[in-house]
Amino acid sequence: MSGNGVVNEVGAMGSSGANGPLSGLRVLALGGMADRPLCRFLATLGAQVRTVALDADGTAAALADADFLVDPWGLQMLADRGLPRARIESLNPALVHVSVSVFGSGNARSRWQGAELVASAMGGALRLTGEPDRAPVKEALDACTFHAEMAAAAGAMAAHYARGVHGQGQHVDVSIQEVAFSRNVNGVLVWQFDRRKLHRVGGALNYGRATVRCIWPLADGWCFHTLMTGRFGAPANQALSDWMDETGQDNPLRGVDWLRYNRSTLPAETRAVWEQAIAAFFKTRTRADIRSEGRRRGINACVVESPADVLADPHLEARAFWQDRDGLRQPSRFARLVEGPVAGAGGDMTRSSSTPASSAGHAAAAGRGGPLAGVRILDFSWALVGSITTKVLGDLGADVIKVETRTRPCLSRLDVQVAASRADDFDDKPWFAHLNTSKRSLAIDLKRPESREVIGPLLGWADAVMENFSPGTMDKLGLGYAQLSQRHPSLVMASGSVYGQTGPLAGEWGVDGTGGALSGRTWMTGWDDRDPLVPGAVPYGDVIVPYVLAACIAAALARRRKTGQGCHIDASMYEICVQQMRTAILGAQQGSPPRRLGNADPAVLHQDVYPARGADRWVAISVFDESQRATLARLAGGPVAEWTRNQDERALVEQLQAAGIAAGVVQDIEDLVELDTPLRERGALVMLPHPKLGEFGHVRTPISFSRDVPQPYRAPGLGEHNAEVLRIAGLDAARHSALEAAGVFK
Repeated sequence: MSGNGVVNEVGAMGSSGANGPLSGLRVLALGGMADRPLCRFLATLGAQVRTVALDADGTAAALADADFLVDPWGLQMLADRGLPRARIESLNPALVHVSVSVFGSGNARSRWQGAELVASAMGGALRLTGEPDRAPVKEALDACTFHAEMAAAAGAMAAHYARGVHGQGQHVDVSIQEVAFSRNVNGVLVWQFDRRKLHRVGGALNYGRATVRCIWPLADGWCFHTLMTGRFGAPANQALSDWMDETGQDNPLRGVDWLRYNRSTLPAETRAVWEQAIAAFFKTRTRADIRSEGRRRGINACVVESPADVLADPHLEARAFWQDRDGLRQPSRFARLVEGPVAGAGGDMTRSSSTPASSAGHAAAAGRGGPLAGVRILDFSWALVGSITTKVLGDLGADVIKVETRTRPCLSRLDVQVAASRADDFDDKPWFAHLNTSKRSLAIDLKRPESREVIGPLLGWADAVMENFSPGTMDKLGLGYAQLSQRHPSLVMASGSVYGQTGPLAGEWGVDGTGGALSGRTWMTGWDDRDPLVPGAVPYGDVIVPYVLAACIAAALARRRKTGQGCHIDASMYEICVQQMRTAILGAQQGSPPRRLGNADPAVLHQDVYPARGADRWVAISVFDESQRATLARLAGGPVAEWTRNQDERALVEQLQAAGIAAGVVQDIEDLVELDTPLRERGALVMLPHPKLGEFGHVRTPISFSRDVPQPYRAPGLGEHNAEVLRIAGLDAARHSALEAAGVFK
């Protein structure tokens, strides 16, 4: 919104990037990085991306005038190519240098060969995707690589923000393997607490103590649907039950108290009966039924669309998501940014001087390092996207205050995934602990008018606000961006949702699987002769959107330093998943109809997953040229699967890597947590204490910084920091007691 109230979408997140937060900054892309997701993202923020050949003279001259350098190799392989890190620093000490490689810099695997399939295998994501009677199967296209490059985008923008504070550049290192591992939160938890391993479950979600089916055949295709827990899911679950009743369908869901339903604790035999009835119902419905009647009723279901279907979606059209280039429709943005009021349009352009400049009252937050040290975040999020976004920001040094309530707690406070947790305790969930490190908790009822005595001063304290309610909810609470920006023009606000804040579907129901199903990701994952599959690790959209949001927030805060202007960031899970499907979207327009390819990849000469010795043991092998194919044939001496079947997978992978062939063990959670020394040396699990669960390993935010090293701390109990947050808001003990007696803090 400009000073005269006109909405102004910044090119930063639009199609051109011409006036974005990185406008005028230069990115050098090595090794084919220019057309990869990281550089495409930086370009949408306004950066000028230039491909540079790696030669001593030309690279040196270009580096001296660059703001960012991105490479796909890591420090060891970059040094092998004649460009050691010390030389880069000497040429440009202020340079933000970002490496996104399969295994990361500085470990025993840094020179190993690999790409998407190998990274997914070694990171554990591959192991959990597929059906029990077949080999593990990779997700559509470049899922792990795309995720890693979005993490790298967040790291790059955090380092860019820090550069504006201390003037120094640094190296940002991201391992695709570690990023793939970071998605496997469920597996990490159940292994540490219960010594159980998750397994491939086909078209279902594996929540640790429950396997919940979510892909259902229709009369003419498939839909995504899952019964959700508690208040969040109750209306949609009831709507499905009502629809089944109206059609005369056998309905064991009739009369269920959905407010008491918990997907993690429902008896398996009950779930089997329910799912049989749901399957029979959906088999009588069509894609058109789900798109029209299903949406009208508000059930948690959407059609599993193909990439070709995505191109015709009126919602994306209404949001002006596409741009035409070279005669093809291409995704234009990763997120939408709307400018706030200009300086002098009313309101205070700075944070409130009445609030403390530091969080010294909180021992864990005080004196922390990290590239975002000093940044203040007011967090209204309650589901995974928002929680992970603010975890990333908090882990990277920001002071995050999480605003929550017992009447609608964060979803991760509800799921009982391990034996150590109980359904009636909000503070004993390792799932929540993982997703909410480096935050303080304020428990308050936002529907009470008295809450404004607390929230108002905190809005003056904050640099940025994060929320992921349904679009329009913050407006109803008096906390929408149009309302806040008039009082706080410099405020950066970020909203994460499935469909985005505008468009015909903005108000519709959606969860992570919705973004995957609508974008073509689900349709393209699996085997061509079977139903589509969902990833077996943490749902995909829930883990990539946060890095896009974190990157946009950091970039917007860096831009605000120069302009004084805030902005509103609108990130749609659906749109970001479509960005990941870009290759298939283009192929659908070029006469190459996408289809499920199993483990094959059109960009790779040959790759697959092969059996190794032992039950459910596998190796992933990728061959990129004819020379490598000849080497593999020579080593195998016959059919590759027959050669691998009786071999130890680790010894086999070592042999293949020594021969210059990309290969990796399809690791399970025990392999990853107990046996993977290079991963452990990267600090992939951070040991943190917990008042109810004891010390255990938390999946870290998988970004390494050479200068501003993050120092995460444990997640909070619900309302644990009420007293100190109220002091930040300027309320004395007497007023605190009065509000507490009135029931405001719940």
